Amino acid sequence: MSNPNPNPNTIPQLLNRLRMRQVALILAVGEHGTLRKASAELGMTQPAATKMIQELESALGQRLFERVGRGQKLTAAGSSVLGYFRGMRGSMESMTRELAELQLGSSGRLSVGTIMAPSPTLLTNAIIALKQAYPLLSIDITMDTSDRLLELLREGELDVAIGRMRDEHRQDYSFTALENEALSVVVGVHHPLGSKKSVPFISLQGYPWILQPTGSPMREVLDQEFRMLQMPAPRGLIETASILTTTDLIDKTDMIAVMPESIAGTYAQHGLLKVLPCDIRHKMESFGSITRKDRPLSEAAQFFLSALHRSEPSSPR
Repeated sequence: MSNPNPNPNTIPQLLNRLRMRQVALILAVGEHGTLRKASAELGMTQPAATKMIQELESALGQRLFERVGRGQKLTAAGSSVLGYFRGMRGSMESMTRELAELQLGSSGRLSVGTIMAPSPTLLTNAIIALKQAYPLLSIDITMDTSDRLLELLREGELDVAIGRMRDEHRQDYSFTALENEALSVVVGVHHPLGSKKSVPFISLQGYPWILQPTGSPMREVLDQEFRMLQMPAPRGLIETASILTTTDLIDKTDMIAVMPESIAGTYAQHGLLKVLPCDIRHKMESFGSITRKDRPLSEAAQFFLSALHRSEPSSPR
């Protein structure tokens, strides 16, 4: 049944044979783990679900399930198909949201996810330009770590993400670099180290820490710094991607945190925190805009990206 080199000319035939009920069934299997539970959720008998899967396997030329005991589990091909079908669901959800906005008389909706760094400058300026061009456009802004933003982009919750991307994701996403990001060690304005002219990184070991969650690029940089200095990772640390939670905690405690230099500088100018004279030797990779290669961008999204990358945005039609 396997066809390792599918002919691109078979795509129209595949689209003709593919049914949304099959897509829904595979997605339900991904949610529930078994074909039996998935078919029950969709109100189908298991024989009917099995026949539908066989028809899909025939259309794709790949086995999607293998028998394990009395049940079935997804093959590698099945897991791959599930990922693409989740992308299809995300595209449908994005389309449904935008159509609902248009029905209400707006100019649609744009969902943007971002890491902390671009917020004070690049993101703000791009949003201002976008609102001037599309005053009725609804804009959702989600702030999270790069790894979580990629998940939301894949699931269709976001139209555009601003973050970092590992090499293994580049075949599915388009990435355009914006800037590199320096990091600052920050404390509350009344912290004992706040008046020091020089603070060695190793001297921070005696204080409690706030760091981004494990797996985020910023956290990886800090973990590298600890390893280079042969320092153990902070014990009992608080993990959060929330800049509001971080600034509130360092204001009320002697905790130490790390945040992008651009944000730290803005907060320090307003007297909300102090930036310690402490160098972090490891640097972060450049962040940039990320979009799905298999999902068309709306006119507003294209305008936003143009403004974000500081080119001269063209006027909307």
